[in-house]
Amino acid sequence: MRALTWQGRESLSAEEVPDPRIEQPTDAVVRVTSTAVCGSDLHLYSVLGMFIDAGDVLGHEAMGVVEEVGSAAGDLQVGDRVVVPFTISCGRCWMCTRGLQSQCETTQVRSQDKGAALFGYTRLYGQVPGGQAQYLRVPQAHYGPVKVPDDGTPDERYLYLSDVLPTAWQAVRYADVPEGGSVVVVGLGPVGQMAARVALHQGAGTVIGIEPVPERRAMAERHGVTTLDPGTGGALASAVRDLTSGRGPDSVIDAVGMEAHGSPAAEVAQKAVGLLPDAVAAPLTERAATDRLAALRTAFDLVRRGGTVSISGVYGGALDPLPMLQLFDKQLTLRMGQANVRRWTDELLPLVQDPADPLGVLDLRTHRMPLERAPEAYATFQRKEDGCIKVVLDPWA
Repeated sequence: MRALTWQGRESLSAEEVPDPRIEQPTDAVVRVTSTAVCGSDLHLYSVLGMFIDAGDVLGHEAMGVVEEVGSAAGDLQVGDRVVVPFTISCGRCWMCTRGLQSQCETTQVRSQDKGAALFGYTRLYGQVPGGQAQYLRVPQAHYGPVKVPDDGTPDERYLYLSDVLPTAWQAVRYADVPEGGSVVVVGLGPVGQMAARVALHQGAGTVIGIEPVPERRAMAERHGVTTLDPGTGGALASAVRDLTSGRGPDSVIDAVGMEAHGSPAAEVAQKAVGLLPDAVAAPLTERAATDRLAALRTAFDLVRRGGTVSISGVYGGALDPLPMLQLFDKQLTLRMGQANVRRWTDELLPLVQDPADPLGVLDLRTHRMPLERAPEAYATFQRKEDGCIKVVLDPWA
C-alpha cells in the first residue's frame, strides 16, 4: 500500500509499505477513504521529529470502510463506514469507564510514562502506524471506531469526529463558559475554528477569536465569531475588555500550543535542539525542553479574575516557566489534556448528521489533495500559505 512516511527532519515521502494485517483478535483493518493533516502533525514535522524513526507512517485523523475484522472486534462488520478516533482506548478499564479514554490503562505507553497510545504519533505514544495511508490497522476495534451512515455524503461531514470536533468540544466543556457568558479562543486553526463554533452552539453569548491570519479570521466571522488581530499589540487586551464588560472573558481556550508565534527565544531553542542527533535531542527534549508560551501567556492575561483557561493546544516542554503569581492572584482554573474522543462522539454524531450542519463541518476543509502530495500539503499548512486552514488527503487519488 501507499503511505506517508517519515524520512527525517521536515522530510516526508509517500512510499510503498507492507499492508497492515490483523494482529490481535480486537483488531480491524480499514480501507482509508479520507485522512487529514492536523496541527499536531506539524509539531512532529518541525519539533518532535527526534521521536520518529525513518519509515514510520504518520497521521491520526482517518475514516474509511472496514475491510477485515478480528474475532473479538465486537459488532464491527466488513463494509461498515467508520471514523477512527486518534486515541486508542479499550472502553473497559478504570480510566475509560470514567470518561478518560486518553488515559486508557489497556493502551497506556508505560515504557514512556505516557497516556493512551495514539495513531501515527512517535515512540512516545506507542509508535502505532498512522492513518495517512491506504489501509490502517485499528487496535481495540470493538470500541474505538465510530460507525457513520453510508449515505453518499462527503467524508468531511464525519471525518472530524476523529480528532478536531471532540478536541474542540472538550475544550469548550473544560472552559466552563457560563450560559450567555464570554470566551476567547486564541488561535483559529482547525481546532480553534470548531471550538469557537461549538462555544456558540453550547450557549456562549460572546465568542472572540484571536488570530493573525486574515483568511482564518474571515472563516470564523462567517460563523458569527468576533475576531481580533493580535498584531494590535498592547491594544489587544483593551479591545477584549471592551467586548467583555470591562473585566475580560469568563474563559479562554488556548488552541495554539507549543509553537506559538511571539516567543522568539523559545523558537530558537526548539530549532537548535532539532539540529542535534536524535539520540541527543530526544532525552534533552524530554527533560529540559521549553515551549513557545506566547499564546498561553495571552490566555492568562486576558481571562477575567476567577475565570477558566482551557488548553487544547499540544505542549511538550518539561521546564516551561509558568507565572504562578499571576495564576494564584487571579484565582484561575486550568484544564487541559488530550481529547477523550469516545467520551464525546455520541453527543457529536447527531450534530454532524443534521442536514442543517449546525457546526459548519462542511466549511472547514480548504484543500483536498492526493496522498502523493502530502509533503507539499504539510509545508503549505505549516507556512499558512494559500489560505490553508484544513487539508484532507485522498489516499486513492
